[in-house]
Amino acid sequence: MNLLSKMFRKETLDNYIDQDSNLKRSLGAFDLVAMGVGTVIGAGIFILPGTVASTTAGPGIMFSFLVATLICSLSAMCYAEFSSSLPVAGSAYSYGNVVFGEIIGWVLGWALVLEYTLSVAAVAAGWSAYFQTFLSGFGIHVPKAISGFYDPSKGTYVNVFAILIVILIAFILTTGTKSSTKLNNIIVAVKVLIIILFLVVGAFFIKPTNWNPLLPFGVKGVFHGASLVFFAYLGFDCVSSAASEVKNPKKNMPIGILGTLMICTVLYILVSLVLTGMVNYKDLNVADPVSFALQLVHQNAVAGIIAVGALAGMFTMMLTMIYGGSRLLYSMGRDGLLPKGLHKVNNKSVPSRSVFIVTVVIAFMSGFLSLDKLASLVNIGTLIAFIVISLGIIPLRKRQDIPNAGFQVPLYPFLPILSAILSVAIATQLPEDTFLIAGIWFVIGLVIYFSYGIKHSLLNKN
Repeated sequence: MNLLSKMFRKETLDNYIDQDSNLKRSLGAFDLVAMGVGTVIGAGIFILPGTVASTTAGPGIMFSFLVATLICSLSAMCYAEFSSSLPVAGSAYSYGNVVFGEIIGWVLGWALVLEYTLSVAAVAAGWSAYFQTFLSGFGIHVPKAISGFYDPSKGTYVNVFAILIVILIAFILTTGTKSSTKLNNIIVAVKVLIIILFLVVGAFFIKPTNWNPLLPFGVKGVFHGASLVFFAYLGFDCVSSAASEVKNPKKNMPIGILGTLMICTVLYILVSLVLTGMVNYKDLNVADPVSFALQLVHQNAVAGIIAVGALAGMFTMMLTMIYGGSRLLYSMGRDGLLPKGLHKVNNKSVPSRSVFIVTVVIAFMSGFLSLDKLASLVNIGTLIAFIVISLGIIPLRKRQDIPNAGFQVPLYPFLPILSAILSVAIATQLPEDTFLIAGIWFVIGLVIYFSYGIKHSLLNKN
């Protein structure tokens, strides 16, 4: 078999299902929705509506979220069909292996490694900052040396709380999928209740005059705002990484993915509506617009509760993304593209070695590195997956060996193609240097694939 044939050899669904049988199917539709909401609704819901409204869209920010949802829902439907047809671990990585071939699967997996590790590391650093502010409210001040990433010129050497929260989440995940899911469900419920609290309290202080003008930046501002808030939804794709641990995946996976999108859209739009009604959009370009709005109307106690909501939001996001990242490494180990030890599970049916590797990498990054300039790489990694998965619906439908009695994208093939086109359009909004850094990342990935992966691939040994 020549090199090209090896690179594009496709995996079979039956083989994946057989290899994933060591994972326990314990998750239902509610667990998946909670997992998705926990990922998508992070601290950003208390920040993004205000800052984008102030600088880009005005009160029309609610329409920006609606446009972003329409774009994102197309990708979500494609993920829903894939997860219904291929109920296996690994999300886009495994889907790419089955419909396009191993090299495409590897590139998608490598893109998602970028998404999971960078996003969690960045959020862990943010969680640490929020937590230190929370402690200072009780008169507890953290020594500067252990309060931030390595920067001797500013007197900081390690971000201890960022490392500790990542380790705590990893420990929770190793106790078993069902137990960690129960904890996630509880925290997500608390987070949603805190958001509802803001909506109820804030509704009493709405001044309709603050919504006038509704579109101060015009229709162009609405669409520009949509390109910015689109990234608030990134992360719902990690729900599909749980497919091999879901009961009745043909039914529950589409509910989990599409249900996540619907609930998050309603919450984002309502928060935008109330926030811009409470305060003139021009005054919302602050680091904590929701807390700012509440303090402005003398609701300081509720503002303090919002800070707890932000901590909860970041916690559930990290929990789900570390879960997704560990299942991705598990899948790569399953296929031999990374060391096979990553495929082993503990007595709780959890791939503990994969969890350990993900934890070490993220803990190091969040504890010692400044990630501000690398944040946009999270977006490009996800968008690449969106584009390929959208186009992948076309060859998936042609596979006679993969029958799908579950969800299917309507208006085939128009909507999958439109989804890919819109994802490309969103990608063009990213900074130019993002593509250069991403290019370096993918070169590194290809070096690993051709020096190790293709030689140890189980698919190419059959």
